[in-house]
Amino acid sequence: MAQLTAQATARTPPVRTSLFWTLGLGAFGLAFSITTTAAYLPPLLDRFTDSGTLIGLVLGAEGIFALALSPVIGPWSDTFHTPLGRRRPFMLAALGPMGFCLLLMPFMPNLWTTTLIVLAFFFAYYVYEPPYRGLYPDLLPPSTYGRAQGIQHVLRGIALGAALVGGGFLLKAWHAAPFVLAAFVTTAACGAAILFVSEDGGHGRVFEGVAAYFKRSWGILVEEVEVRRFLICNAAWEGTFAAARTFVVLYIIEGLHESKTISSAVLGAVATGYVIAAVFAGRLGDRFGIARVIFFASFVYGGGFIVAGLATTWHNWYFGLIVPVSIAGGTVMTLAWGLLFKLMPSEHRGAISGLATTTKGLGLLLGAPIAGAAIDLARPFLHKTSGYQVLWIVCGIPILAAIPLVARMMRIEPSGKVEPTVG
Repeated sequence: MAQLTAQATARTPPVRTSLFWTLGLGAFGLAFSITTTAAYLPPLLDRFTDSGTLIGLVLGAEGIFALALSPVIGPWSDTFHTPLGRRRPFMLAALGPMGFCLLLMPFMPNLWTTTLIVLAFFFAYYVYEPPYRGLYPDLLPPSTYGRAQGIQHVLRGIALGAALVGGGFLLKAWHAAPFVLAAFVTTAACGAAILFVSEDGGHGRVFEGVAAYFKRSWGILVEEVEVRRFLICNAAWEGTFAAARTFVVLYIIEGLHESKTISSAVLGAVATGYVIAAVFAGRLGDRFGIARVIFFASFVYGGGFIVAGLATTWHNWYFGLIVPVSIAGGTVMTLAWGLLFKLMPSEHRGAISGLATTTKGLGLLLGAPIAGAAIDLARPFLHKTSGYQVLWIVCGIPILAAIPLVARMMRIEPSGKVEPTVG
């Protein structure tokens, strides 16, 4: 089986490097938009409420849309045969609403209207993401998955850094500035991924029904054991990421009592580590095995969070710890989808991409609210940081808990469960 896979991969025509970067523009736009929302919406909501639980619930509502939309949008994009292609019509439909909601977000007068605009943004985001993810295995051969995800996450890392660091400085000048910038950047980058990528329109049924798509997604979840293991890990990784990005700015400002300048510097160090990981992780994954690299990186990633939970005051030497932990975390997040591409049957690429986004939604739905509730509960006991240091314990536990499942996938990855790309 492995020999046949290698032969099929060898027959695959070489892929232009420009395609990796063009596809990655979609990830750049998505990362810029969601990072701006996650990092700078909490300070915006802090004007209306001081409840960490309530802020966590608003941000965590993203998970509801990932859970509800992805099992339908993903498999629907497998069968949506139009002249524009299967995936891109969904991406195009979501593009305008994403930009419009980002533009409106900071101008809402109270908590409830802001929440409604945020929910509309999440709806559009999860119409765009599952079909976008499905483009990768559609257009690329398996031998390039690690490299393609590396380039994608280089762009994601640049977006994270630009949104976090640049947004911090813009926030000091005008509270709406990060969101206005995100609206234009997201529309341009996500639009470029639609405009400059070509896919086969094909012929066939356009819509089979919501119930059919839910049934298909559930059948895949039951039958594909290794995909199911990945989805559990993905929920843990995404939940951790959601919790960290939601409360990191408040942790530094409210918990450690540091300035927004320090906050921006810390976020810059995180983004630097993420980009470093994106540059090297893809090639390491293609050479040594994606699951193997994730396995070893998870110890540094999860362990680093646990150690961070001990800090009660800021010291500049923390940067020496933040960067390697960020590299480890960036490695896990960079390679995750490449591992999934190796596990998914070719006929269910859109459906499984939708399922992965669904479990991301589960992580989002639980991660930020659990972290917010933990901060509120810990506040009476952790006076020095107003409870915020417990955030890192909450983040570290899921990463470490996923390691045994990654070890299982590490053992099966070389077995040849890779489908050749069919175009």
